[in-house]
Amino acid sequence: MTSIITADFPASRPRRNRRDDFSRRLVQENVLTVNDLIYPVFIKEGTGVTEAVASMPGVNRYSPDTLLAVAETCVSLGIPVMALFPSIDPSLKTPDGIAATHEDGLIPRTIAMLKKAFPELGILCDVALDPYTSHGQDGVLDEDGYVLNDETTDILVQQALTQARAGADYVAPSDMMDGRIGAIRQALEKEKLIYTRIMAYSAKYASAFYGPFRDAVGSATNLGKSNKMTYQMDPANRNEALREIAADIREGADMVMVKPGMPYLDIVREVKDTFRVPTYAYQVSGEYAMIKAAAQNGWLDHDKVMMESLMCFKRAGADGILTYFSIEAARILTGRQ
Repeated sequence: MTSIITADFPASRPRRNRRDDFSRRLVQENVLTVNDLIYPVFIKEGTGVTEAVASMPGVNRYSPDTLLAVAETCVSLGIPVMALFPSIDPSLKTPDGIAATHEDGLIPRTIAMLKKAFPELGILCDVALDPYTSHGQDGVLDEDGYVLNDETTDILVQQALTQARAGADYVAPSDMMDGRIGAIRQALEKEKLIYTRIMAYSAKYASAFYGPFRDAVGSATNLGKSNKMTYQMDPANRNEALREIAADIREGADMVMVKPGMPYLDIVREVKDTFRVPTYAYQVSGEYAMIKAAAQNGWLDHDKVMMESLMCFKRAGADGILTYFSIEAARILTGRQ
């Protein structure tokens, strides 16, 4: 690491550059813009649906028709990408989650609708089976309840192809199965879907911060007291994250992600410094809910903490952030409502 050379006090007075607003702006090292934001949204079947997620204040589940207004807001604010997550009817959930591959399913129909109405809005789709499985795990189980890697990957490939055929700009495998990035990339190439980007959830930890998300997609009840530690990463590990990132890059990922976000900023920085590839972080539901709850209790200044948290991702090296604060932050950044 390059040594830092500075004059000694009083020749050096670092506060000089902090004295005035203009000088603080002149030496600011990182900048957060609306171009850094990806907005995750939850979708369910029906019409006219705007249904609050109780554990995520300000976040709703939308039917495809009401989602159009949200997409219009994203476009008007300049948010580049919307990420889609399904909350499907329990009757469609099966042990293998095969509904994820249905071309007439909720996600493919929503993709097509959004791309027709707002072709300039990027659409990112989660590739994972947990919203579709009756047991809430991200894959197919054996008789002992262990998630089978290769059998799960076969279904994930079909899910990704279904999303790409419908017009998804990004497929984002969040399942943490070994080898799934390479399998999906090969399948996309075979079908000449060469411009479909893969944003790999490469370092996804078995975190306790996901609780509100599981409420939102309806997998919490199915998962029960089970956990995902046999495929998501141990929060204690750092070197393992680098190996996972390296594997996904070799297999054809266009960009990589660290999840969760703020508790793992050290991983974000190391990934960016090591690989110099487009690197993203997910400010997950639990992070969002904590800030919202503290602000609602008057313990934190909502907007200041929100914006500070997002700037921290940029300082750590993230090229962009998936955050439920996207619209609120974009309004502050653009001065538009």
